[in-house]
Amino acid sequence: MNDTASNETSAIRIWDWPVRLTHWLFVFCITLSWWTAEQNAMDWHRYSGYALLGLLVFRIYWGFAGSSSARFANFLRGPSGVMTYLRESREAHRDAGHNPLGGWSVALLLTLMLSQVAIGLFVSDVDGIESGPLSHLVSFDASRTLAEIHEVVFNVILTFVGLHIAAILFYLLVKKDNLVIAMLTGHRRNVRVKPMQPVPAWRILPGIVLASGVVWWIAN
Repeated sequence: MNDTASNETSAIRIWDWPVRLTHWLFVFCITLSWWTAEQNAMDWHRYSGYALLGLLVFRIYWGFAGSSSARFANFLRGPSGVMTYLRESREAHRDAGHNPLGGWSVALLLTLMLSQVAIGLFVSDVDGIESGPLSHLVSFDASRTLAEIHEVVFNVILTFVGLHIAAILFYLLVKKDNLVIAMLTGHRRNVRVKPMQPVPAWRILPGIVLASGVVWWIAN
């Protein structure tokens, strides 16, 4: 069997476990943030916001220090790179991870989530009882305006999450490519991609320290 056939039938490792873990924790924390806001459980809403902040800081760090498929430099392309991707054959050999379109959708979702968390730090409720840890830095009127923006940004996030799910369903139903399984196991089958290039495990530790330090500094 030649290398091409092997690539098309064997399981190719495309995601490391930090990427997969942060992905599913994002799903959990966004759901928890929505539920706690709906139930007016603001203590838990605050905790979910801190968790999201920590995850975002770690994911941004891992986008520079992580494995090849986790790095922003490997999946964010300029306009010419996106156009080249759209023109080239679907059989072209690709790197593991996101294609240029998927890469920009990931970057947009990360930016929206980071904006949502950052805004939430300055928000106060109508009574001024439940407030974000940095709400004292702005006026009450400004914090209430930010509360409205906070809600709008969350609705925008839900819209892009819906598009993300639609893309997953398209790959599953049309291309017969189960991306959910790939994000659970870290492997894909029947695709022509170069395997992920891992990095030493110790690189995870600075990211955890950085994320924990940022959350601790904000919360205190």
